[in-house]
Amino acid sequence: MKTKVHLQKTTKKKSETPSDEQPFIHSSSSKCNSLGIKWITPIMSRELAAAGALDGLRTRMLLLILIGPLYLISPIISQPESLDTLSQHKILPLDCQDLWDKGFRSDGEYLIYPRGPQHPLPVYCDMTTNGMPWTVFQKRFDGSIDFNQNWQDYVTGFGNADREYWLGLQNIQRLTMTGRYELMVELERFDEQKVYALYSNFSLSPHALNAEHDGYKLYFDGFIDGGAGDSLTAHMGQKFSTYDNDQANDFQNCAEYWGGGFWYYPNGCADAGLNARYITPNTLKTPQNGFSWVTWVEYPETLKASQMMMRRL
Repeated sequence: MKTKVHLQKTTKKKSETPSDEQPFIHSSSSKCNSLGIKWITPIMSRELAAAGALDGLRTRMLLLILIGPLYLISPIISQPESLDTLSQHKILPLDCQDLWDKGFRSDGEYLIYPRGPQHPLPVYCDMTTNGMPWTVFQKRFDGSIDFNQNWQDYVTGFGNADREYWLGLQNIQRLTMTGRYELMVELERFDEQKVYALYSNFSLSPHALNAEHDGYKLYFDGFIDGGAGDSLTAHMGQKFSTYDNDQANDFQNCAEYWGGGFWYYPNGCADAGLNARYITPNTLKTPQNGFSWVTWVEYPETLKASQMMMRRL
């Protein structure tokens, strides 16, 4: 039986808070209902603003408006407000870049809102690598979380953001659709050597009407640099596979063989086994079935730690 560990929302307070409140520990929808919040789509918000349809609404009502990739709550006044004026009100963070822009500088667990104010998402933000904000969507360092999860768990996410975790394909894909992102893969060996690999214009199924039906295909423009070498290009354009949803078209079930979900390719499965079974140096291994990156570690060696993270440009 597979162990299912799901993302958990944190309620702990950050020691570093630039503002006089905690805007990223968001309240439940019951508060919103008591205030009379109305929810509209981005298209509706623009049509309403353009037509002046906001005129005459009562000030005690609140309207949630999506402007570009950012969510905000703004009071409605008796005269229509421009989108520029509305954009000056409180903004909920879409990713770690927005938190950085608000003054947060510490690595750690935060809440972001890629699916809107009713869906706070715990995430780990790396605020120190290269002095830039990175939204971490995969983190492994001790094997405490089993990454051999089923399709639904890989879609929604599992683990805990302040430990080992996977953010979820639906959340990763949603983020990549809001702008241009670069992808960094950080790797560490058991001898504590560390390297990275950097890729440009990272996205998942960017042209699909339904990303899940498309398999959350992996795309990026290319390898930029990094001492890890390029083990990911072989996976470009591939669908994501899990043990219960094999989409690699290989002669074997790649996710079962490697012990974790990934963008496996036909005729060999993987050059990058970042979600594969976690193997310590003293664990008996068989070839090519563990946590690895072939351009930097070779059998029988496996990785100790990895982070896959994205930064909005």
